[in-house]
Amino acid sequence: MKIFLVAGEPSGDRLGAALMAGLKALSPGVTFDGVAGPLMQAEGMGSLFPMEELSVMGIAEVLPKYFHLKRRIREVAEAVIASDAAALVTIDSPDFGLRVAALVKAARPGLRTIHYVAPSVWAWRPGRAAKMARHVDHVLALLPFEPPYMQAAGMSCDFVGHPVVAEPAASEAECAAWAGEGPLVLALPGSRRGEVARLAPVLGEVLGRLAARHPGLRVALPTVRGVAGLVREVTADWRVQPVIVEEPGLKRGAFAAADVAVAASGTVSLELAAAGCPMVIAYDMHPLTLWLMRRAALIDTVTLVNLVSETRVVPEFIGDRCRAELIAPAVEALLADPSAQGAAMRLTMERLGKGGEAPGLRAARSVLSVL
Repeated sequence: MKIFLVAGEPSGDRLGAALMAGLKALSPGVTFDGVAGPLMQAEGMGSLFPMEELSVMGIAEVLPKYFHLKRRIREVAEAVIASDAAALVTIDSPDFGLRVAALVKAARPGLRTIHYVAPSVWAWRPGRAAKMARHVDHVLALLPFEPPYMQAAGMSCDFVGHPVVAEPAASEAECAAWAGEGPLVLALPGSRRGEVARLAPVLGEVLGRLAARHPGLRVALPTVRGVAGLVREVTADWRVQPVIVEEPGLKRGAFAAADVAVAASGTVSLELAAAGCPMVIAYDMHPLTLWLMRRAALIDTVTLVNLVSETRVVPEFIGDRCRAELIAPAVEALLADPSAQGAAMRLTMERLGKGGEAPGLRAARSVLSVL
Protein backbone atom coordinates (compact mmCIF):
# COMPACT_ATOMS: atom_id res chain seq x y z
CA MET A 1 0.00 0.00 0.00
CA LYS A 2 1.28 3.47 -0.91
CA ILE A 3 0.36 6.74 0.81
CA PHE A 4 1.06 10.06 -0.91
CA LEU A 5 2.07 12.72 1.63
CA VAL A 6 2.49 16.46 1.07
CA ALA A 7 4.17 18.64 3.73
CA GLY A 8 5.15 22.29 3.30
CA GLU A 9 6.59 23.46 6.63
CA PRO A 10 9.05 22.17 9.27
CA SER A 11 6.10 21.60 11.62
CA GLY A 12 4.36 19.56 8.92
CA ASP A 13 7.56 17.60 8.35
CA ARG A 14 7.54 16.59 12.04
CA LEU A 15 3.90 15.54 11.84
CA GLY A 16 4.52 13.59 8.65
CA ALA A 17 7.53 11.76 10.07
CA ALA A 18 5.59 10.65 13.16
CA LEU A 19 2.64 9.57 10.99
CA MET A 20 4.97 7.58 8.73
CA ALA A 21 6.52 5.83 11.74
CA GLY A 22 3.04 4.98 13.03
CA LEU A 23 1.89 3.64 9.65
CA LYS A 24 5.00 1.49 9.32
CA ALA A 25 4.37 0.05 12.79
CA LEU A 26 0.71 -0.75 12.07
CA SER A 27 0.97 -1.67 8.39
CA PRO A 28 4.38 -3.17 7.55
CA GLY A 29 5.22 -2.80 3.89
CA VAL A 30 3.53 0.57 3.46
CA THR A 31 5.40 2.91 1.09
CA PHE A 32 5.34 6.67 0.64
CA ASP A 33 5.72 9.31 -2.03
CA GLY A 34 5.23 13.09 -2.17
CA VAL A 35 6.79 16.28 -0.81
CA ALA A 36 8.88 15.87 2.32
CA GLY A 37 11.30 17.61 4.62
CA PRO A 38 14.39 16.05 6.22
CA LEU A 39 12.53 14.21 8.98
CA MET A 40 10.12 12.53 6.58
CA GLN A 41 13.01 11.71 4.27
CA ALA A 42 14.77 10.06 7.21
CA GLU A 43 11.70 7.81 7.54
CA GLY A 44 12.30 6.60 3.99
CA MET A 45 10.51 8.98 1.65
CA GLY A 46 11.87 10.95 -1.29
CA SER A 47 10.63 14.42 -2.21
CA LEU A 48 9.46 15.73 -5.58
CA PHE A 49 11.25 19.02 -4.82
CA PRO A 50 12.64 20.80 -1.73
CA MET A 51 9.86 21.32 0.80
CA GLU A 52 11.26 24.76 1.69
CA GLU A 53 9.84 26.14 -1.57
CA LEU A 54 6.41 25.99 0.04
CA SER A 55 7.30 27.71 3.34
CA VAL A 56 5.65 31.02 2.53
CA MET A 57 2.96 32.68 4.65
CA GLY A 58 0.82 35.76 4.18
CA ILE A 59 -1.08 37.12 1.21
CA ALA A 60 1.42 39.85 0.39
CA GLU A 61 4.33 37.42 0.78
CA VAL A 62 2.78 34.76 -1.48
CA LEU A 63 1.92 37.08 -4.38
CA PRO A 64 5.47 37.33 -5.84
CA LYS A 65 5.69 33.51 -5.88
CA TYR A 66 2.12 32.89 -7.05
CA PHE A 67 2.86 31.45 -10.50
CA HIS A 68 5.68 29.25 -9.23
CA LEU A 69 3.47 27.86 -6.45
CA LYS A 70 0.64 27.31 -8.93
CA ARG A 71 2.98 25.23 -11.11
CA ARG A 72 4.02 23.19 -8.08
CA ILE A 73 0.37 22.59 -7.14
CA ARG A 74 -0.34 21.23 -10.60
CA GLU A 75 2.88 19.17 -10.61
CA VAL A 76 2.06 17.51 -7.27
CA ALA A 77 -1.56 16.85 -8.24
CA GLU A 78 -0.48 15.21 -11.48
CA ALA A 79 1.96 13.00 -9.57
CA VAL A 80 -0.81 11.86 -7.19
CA ILE A 81 -3.23 11.18 -10.04
CA ALA A 82 -0.64 9.11 -11.90
CA SER A 83 0.39 7.13 -8.81
CA ASP A 84 -1.12 3.99 -7.34
CA ALA A 85 -1.55 5.63 -3.94
CA ALA A 86 -4.41 4.48 -1.71
CA ALA A 87 -4.75 7.92 -0.13
CA LEU A 88 -3.50 11.48 -0.30
CA VAL A 89 -2.55 13.02 3.05
CA THR A 90 -1.94 16.77 2.94
CA ILE A 91 -0.22 18.02 6.07
CA ASP A 92 -0.90 21.54 7.32
CA SER A 93 -0.03 24.26 4.70
CA PRO A 94 -3.70 24.37 3.61
CA ASP A 95 -3.27 27.01 0.93
CA PHE A 96 -1.08 24.57 -0.97
CA GLY A 97 -2.28 21.14 0.15
CA LEU A 98 -6.00 21.73 -0.22
CA ARG A 99 -5.56 23.05 -3.75
CA VAL A 100 -3.71 19.84 -4.57
CA ALA A 101 -6.54 17.82 -2.99
CA ALA A 102 -9.15 19.67 -5.06
CA LEU A 103 -7.40 18.80 -8.34
CA VAL A 104 -6.86 15.21 -7.27
CA LYS A 105 -10.45 14.69 -6.13
CA ALA A 106 -11.77 16.07 -9.42
CA ALA A 107 -9.69 13.57 -11.40
CA ARG A 108 -9.91 10.60 -9.02
CA PRO A 109 -13.12 10.91 -6.96
CA GLY A 110 -12.60 7.52 -5.33
CA LEU A 111 -9.19 8.32 -3.87
CA ARG A 112 -9.38 8.96 -0.14
CA THR A 113 -8.21 12.46 0.76
CA ILE A 114 -7.10 13.24 4.29
CA HIS A 115 -5.92 16.55 5.74
CA TYR A 116 -3.68 16.54 8.82
CA VAL A 117 -4.17 19.66 11.00
CA ALA A 118 -7.68 21.04 10.98
CA PRO A 119 -7.85 24.60 9.64
CA SER A 120 -8.40 27.13 12.41
CA VAL A 121 -11.98 27.94 11.42
CA TRP A 122 -12.60 28.80 15.08
CA ALA A 123 -10.08 31.64 14.66
CA TRP A 124 -10.94 33.14 11.27
CA ARG A 125 -12.68 32.41 7.94
CA PRO A 126 -15.17 29.83 9.28
CA GLY A 127 -16.43 29.18 5.74
CA ARG A 128 -13.22 27.32 4.96
CA ALA A 129 -14.57 24.10 6.48
CA ALA A 130 -17.47 23.87 4.03
CA LYS A 131 -15.17 24.58 1.06
CA MET A 132 -12.68 22.02 2.30
CA ALA A 133 -15.39 19.35 2.62
CA ARG A 134 -15.89 19.39 -1.17
CA HIS A 135 -12.59 17.58 -1.68
CA VAL A 136 -11.47 16.25 1.73
CA ASP A 137 -12.93 13.09 3.25
CA HIS A 138 -11.26 12.98 6.64
CA VAL A 139 -9.39 15.32 8.99
CA LEU A 140 -6.79 14.65 11.69
CA ALA A 141 -7.14 17.33 14.38
CA LEU A 142 -4.41 18.42 16.78
CA LEU A 143 -6.68 20.30 19.19
CA PRO A 144 -9.44 18.63 21.22
CA PHE A 145 -12.15 21.18 20.40
CA GLU A 146 -11.79 20.94 16.60
CA PRO A 147 -13.69 17.75 15.50
CA PRO A 148 -17.21 19.24 15.85
CA TYR A 149 -16.31 22.05 13.43
CA MET A 150 -15.13 19.57 10.80
CA GLN A 151 -18.01 17.14 11.32
CA ALA A 152 -20.56 19.94 11.00
CA ALA A 153 -19.12 20.70 7.56
CA GLY A 154 -19.54 17.09 6.42
CA MET A 155 -16.12 15.52 7.00
CA SER A 156 -15.15 12.78 9.44
CA CYS A 157 -12.57 13.95 11.98
CA ASP A 158 -10.51 12.44 14.79
CA PHE A 159 -8.62 14.28 17.52
CA VAL A 160 -5.26 12.51 17.41
CA GLY A 161 -3.34 14.60 19.95
CA HIS A 162 -0.57 17.10 19.37
CA PRO A 163 2.90 15.72 18.53
CA VAL A 164 4.53 18.03 21.04
CA VAL A 165 3.37 15.76 23.88
CA ALA A 166 5.42 12.87 22.49
CA GLU A 167 8.66 14.79 21.98
CA PRO A 168 11.55 13.35 24.04
CA ALA A 169 12.48 15.34 27.13
CA ALA A 170 15.94 16.85 27.34
CA SER A 171 18.50 14.71 29.12
CA GLU A 172 20.61 15.98 32.01
CA ALA A 173 23.60 16.16 29.69
CA GLU A 174 21.67 18.18 27.08
CA CYS A 175 20.59 20.65 29.76
CA ALA A 176 24.05 20.80 31.31
CA ALA A 177 25.46 21.96 27.96
CA TRP A 178 23.71 25.29 28.64
CA ALA A 179 24.86 25.78 32.22
CA GLY A 180 26.20 29.27 32.92
CA GLU A 181 26.07 32.27 35.21
CA GLY A 182 23.77 34.75 33.48
CA PRO A 183 20.13 34.26 32.43
CA LEU A 184 19.59 32.21 29.25
CA VAL A 185 17.10 33.67 26.78
CA LEU A 186 15.73 31.81 23.77
CA ALA A 187 15.30 33.93 20.65
CA LEU A 188 12.91 32.26 18.20
CA PRO A 189 12.28 34.41 15.11
CA GLY A 190 10.37 31.74 13.18
CA SER A 191 11.00 29.08 10.53
CA ARG A 192 10.10 31.08 7.41
CA ARG A 193 12.45 33.51 5.71
CA GLY A 194 9.91 36.34 5.81
CA GLU A 195 9.33 35.84 9.53
CA VAL A 196 13.04 35.85 10.29
CA ALA A 197 13.69 38.96 8.22
CA ARG A 198 10.91 40.91 9.97
CA LEU A 199 11.36 39.71 13.53
CA ALA A 200 15.15 39.42 13.90
CA PRO A 201 15.81 43.20 14.14
CA VAL A 202 13.17 43.53 16.86
CA LEU A 203 14.54 40.57 18.83
CA GLY A 204 18.05 41.97 18.53
CA GLU A 205 16.91 45.26 20.07
CA VAL A 206 14.98 43.45 22.83
CA LEU A 207 18.09 41.46 23.74
CA GLY A 208 20.22 44.60 23.69
CA ARG A 209 17.88 46.23 26.22
CA LEU A 210 17.98 43.12 28.41
CA ALA A 211 21.78 42.94 28.23
CA ALA A 212 22.00 46.47 29.61
CA ARG A 213 20.27 45.24 32.78
CA HIS A 214 21.78 41.73 32.81
CA PRO A 215 25.47 41.95 31.78
CA GLY A 216 25.84 38.15 31.83
CA LEU A 217 22.89 37.56 29.49
CA ARG A 218 23.24 34.56 27.18
CA VAL A 219 21.17 33.93 24.05
CA ALA A 220 20.37 30.68 22.27
CA LEU A 221 18.74 30.76 18.84
CA PRO A 222 17.42 27.35 17.71
CA THR A 223 16.66 27.34 13.98
CA VAL A 224 15.94 25.04 11.04
CA ARG A 225 17.89 24.13 7.93
CA GLY A 226 15.97 26.33 5.52
CA VAL A 227 16.71 29.63 7.29
CA ALA A 228 19.95 28.95 9.19
CA GLY A 229 22.04 30.97 6.72
CA LEU A 230 19.69 33.93 6.86
CA VAL A 231 19.66 33.79 10.67
CA ARG A 232 23.43 34.12 10.75
CA GLU A 233 23.25 37.14 8.45
CA VAL A 234 20.55 39.05 10.31
CA THR A 235 22.02 38.45 13.78
CA ALA A 236 25.58 39.49 12.88
CA ASP A 237 25.07 43.00 14.32
CA TRP A 238 23.20 41.99 17.50
CA ARG A 239 24.70 43.41 20.68
CA VAL A 240 24.48 39.94 22.25
CA GLN A 241 25.65 37.31 19.78
CA PRO A 242 23.39 34.25 19.94
CA VAL A 243 24.51 30.65 19.91
CA ILE A 244 22.78 29.40 16.74
CA VAL A 245 21.62 25.83 17.18
CA GLU A 246 20.52 23.29 14.59
CA GLU A 247 21.32 20.00 16.34
CA PRO A 248 18.16 18.46 17.93
CA GLY A 249 19.75 17.49 21.25
CA LEU A 250 21.17 20.96 21.79
CA LYS A 251 17.76 22.45 20.92
CA ARG A 252 16.03 20.26 23.50
CA GLY A 253 18.58 21.27 26.11
CA ALA A 254 18.19 24.96 25.29
CA PHE A 255 14.39 24.80 25.60
CA ALA A 256 14.63 23.05 28.96
CA ALA A 257 17.43 25.21 30.37
CA ALA A 258 16.23 28.63 29.21
CA ASP A 259 14.85 31.12 31.72
CA VAL A 260 12.54 32.77 29.18
CA ALA A 261 11.82 32.83 25.44
CA VAL A 262 10.85 35.53 22.97
CA ALA A 263 9.18 33.66 20.13
CA ALA A 264 7.32 34.10 16.89
CA SER A 265 3.68 33.06 16.98
CA GLY A 266 3.09 29.43 16.05
CA THR A 267 3.59 25.85 17.19
CA VAL A 268 6.75 26.83 19.02
CA SER A 269 4.60 28.12 21.91
CA LEU A 270 3.55 24.51 22.56
CA GLU A 271 7.16 23.30 22.40
CA LEU A 272 8.05 25.90 24.99
CA ALA A 273 5.11 24.86 27.17
CA ALA A 274 6.20 21.23 26.97
CA ALA A 275 9.64 22.27 28.18
CA GLY A 276 8.17 24.50 30.91
CA CYS A 277 9.82 27.62 29.48
CA PRO A 278 7.99 30.94 30.11
CA MET A 279 7.42 32.89 26.91
CA VAL A 280 6.55 36.19 25.28
CA ILE A 281 5.09 36.06 21.76
CA ALA A 282 6.10 38.64 19.16
CA TYR A 283 5.03 38.68 15.53
CA ASP A 284 5.01 41.08 12.63
CA MET A 285 3.92 40.71 9.01
CA HIS A 286 3.22 42.74 5.91
CA PRO A 287 0.73 45.53 6.78
CA LEU A 288 -1.77 44.28 4.18
CA THR A 289 -1.69 40.73 5.57
CA LEU A 290 -2.06 42.05 9.12
CA TRP A 291 -5.00 44.29 8.19
CA LEU A 292 -6.84 41.46 6.44
CA MET A 293 -6.26 38.99 9.28
CA ARG A 294 -7.43 41.44 11.92
CA ARG A 295 -10.64 42.08 10.00
CA ALA A 296 -11.31 38.33 9.78
CA ALA A 297 -10.25 37.32 13.31
CA LEU A 298 -12.79 35.59 15.59
CA ILE A 299 -10.48 35.31 18.62
CA ASP A 300 -8.55 37.70 20.82
CA THR A 301 -5.29 35.74 21.04
CA VAL A 302 -3.04 33.95 18.54
CA THR A 303 -1.11 31.89 21.09
CA LEU A 304 -2.06 28.22 21.32
CA VAL A 305 -1.15 28.01 25.01
CA ASN A 306 -3.67 30.76 25.73
CA LEU A 307 -6.33 29.08 23.58
CA VAL A 308 -5.97 25.51 24.81
CA SER A 309 -5.65 26.46 28.49
CA GLU A 310 -8.46 29.03 28.16
CA THR A 311 -6.26 31.66 29.81
CA ARG A 312 -4.44 34.73 28.55
CA VAL A 313 -1.24 34.38 30.57
CA VAL A 314 1.15 34.54 27.58
CA PRO A 315 1.68 38.18 26.54
CA GLU A 316 1.54 38.95 22.81
CA PHE A 317 3.01 41.79 20.77
CA ILE A 318 1.56 41.62 17.27
CA GLY A 319 1.87 43.99 14.33
CA ASP A 320 2.27 47.61 15.40
CA ARG A 321 2.83 46.44 19.01
CA CYS A 322 5.81 44.31 17.96
CA ARG A 323 8.28 46.84 19.37
CA ALA A 324 11.29 46.31 21.59
CA GLU A 325 10.26 48.97 24.11
CA LEU A 326 7.03 47.03 24.78
CA ILE A 327 8.44 43.51 24.60
CA ALA A 328 11.49 43.95 26.84
CA PRO A 329 9.48 44.83 30.02
CA ALA A 330 7.30 41.72 29.51
CA VAL A 331 10.43 39.57 29.33
CA GLU A 332 11.78 41.26 32.46
CA ALA A 333 8.53 40.44 34.29
CA LEU A 334 8.92 36.73 33.46
CA LEU A 335 12.54 36.71 34.56
CA ALA A 336 11.31 38.11 37.89
CA ASP A 337 8.41 35.61 38.18
CA PRO A 338 9.12 32.52 36.03
CA SER A 339 6.23 30.53 37.59
CA ALA A 340 3.51 32.86 36.23
CA GLN A 341 2.67 30.62 33.26
CA GLY A 342 3.33 27.21 34.84
CA ALA A 343 -0.26 26.12 35.51
CA ALA A 344 -1.45 27.12 32.03
CA MET A 345 1.42 25.27 30.36
CA ARG A 346 0.74 22.07 32.33
CA LEU A 347 -3.00 22.22 31.55
CA THR A 348 -2.23 22.74 27.86
CA MET A 349 -0.08 19.60 27.73
CA GLU A 350 -2.75 17.56 29.53
CA ARG A 351 -5.46 18.67 27.09
CA LEU A 352 -3.24 17.91 24.09
CA GLY A 353 -2.88 14.26 25.10
CA LYS A 354 0.17 14.04 27.34
CA GLY A 355 0.36 10.60 28.96
CA GLY A 356 -1.72 8.87 26.26
CA GLU A 357 -0.81 6.98 23.09
CA ALA A 358 1.69 8.77 20.86
CA PRO A 359 -0.06 11.17 18.42
CA GLY A 360 1.75 9.73 15.40
CA LEU A 361 0.37 6.29 16.19
CA ARG A 362 -3.12 7.69 16.82
CA ALA A 363 -2.95 9.52 13.51
CA ALA A 364 -1.85 6.34 11.74
CA ARG A 365 -4.80 4.40 13.20
CA SER A 366 -7.13 7.15 12.03
CA VAL A 367 -5.72 7.07 8.47
CA LEU A 368 -6.01 3.30 8.28
CA SER A 369 -9.58 3.46 9.60
CA VAL A 370 -10.73 5.44 6.55
CA LEU A 371 -8.98 3.05 4.15
